[in-house]
Amino acid sequence: MSGLVGFYPGSFDPLTNGHLDVIERACKLVDLLVVAVGISATKKNPLFSHEDRIAILEQVLPAIGRRTQTEFRIVDFSGLMVNAARENGARLIIRGLRDTTDYNYEMQMVGMNAQMAPDLQTVFLPSSPPVRHISATLVRQIAEMGGDISAFVPPIVLKALGSK
Repeated sequence: MSGLVGFYPGSFDPLTNGHLDVIERACKLVDLLVVAVGISATKKNPLFSHEDRIAILEQVLPAIGRRTQTEFRIVDFSGLMVNAARENGARLIIRGLRDTTDYNYEMQMVGMNAQMAPDLQTVFLPSSPPVRHISATLVRQIAEMGGDISAFVPPIVLKALGSK
């Protein structure tokens, strides 16, 4: 693979339609998108195990890849995201933005990452209006309280929840 490699990190707990929006749009920028599932020792009460999140991505991404002619690699990472991006040959870090709160947080991260890894560039992709309100944290909370999350996640997530 000699094309441009992008790195899209996240917890993907759960994978939401907002994540898929960013992934689909990132495919227009890169030839290979590394979707990196973070391992967090401090995150309490995950909706899905790390392995389940990877399995969900493995089921969803091939169709997007065929449609966009983009290759995907799913990896996990712990530690510094810039190190994981470099280890995977990325030149771009892809980040989705929903609102100004995301922007303010992400700008701080860009500044810190630029000091540690000036060779990496961050690209912000604003969420499309139909998914702009979706937050994985809120979706997880709704699911934990028995609410209907079908409008916020792909069907495979509902299926995986049903098998728990």
